[in-house]
Amino acid sequence: MSKTKSLAEQSRILGERLKAIPETVLRDVQPALVKGAEEVAGAMGALVPVDEGDLKASITVTPPGQTTPPYAEGGGERTAGENQALVTVGNEGVRHGHLQEFGTVKAEAQPFMRPGARIAKPKALRRIQRAVGRAVRKAAEGGK
Repeated sequence: MSKTKSLAEQSRILGERLKAIPETVLRDVQPALVKGAEEVAGAMGALVPVDEGDLKASITVTPPGQTTPPYAEGGGERTAGENQALVTVGNEGVRHGHLQEFGTVKAEAQPFMRPGARIAKPKALRRIQRAVGRAVRKAAEGGK
């Protein structure tokens, strides 16, 4: 059995924990979530192989409460939770991100999504952790 939890499971656990925190804290953390997602998207964009630029242009950050573009990586439209910012690749005209990432029988893999996420994740997590700490301290002090 793997010790690593799926993204959906991690999000569910975080969502349960955040239910105990006031709405103001969640609202104060959302900019850090979006900024972290933008950093991940930037790292992916720096690594994506560019032929025509359409794949790079399809890398999108979806803020909390918004819906991802149709046909985005992951199987279609999805609405980000209030504690999520999503990074997707693909849209109606660009549906080959997964082929680039994992390769095909005729084309070698040129990963950019997973390496980009691994590169940007530590910095994004630190930013989010700092934002959570500040927001919780602010809420504990009675700040609005």
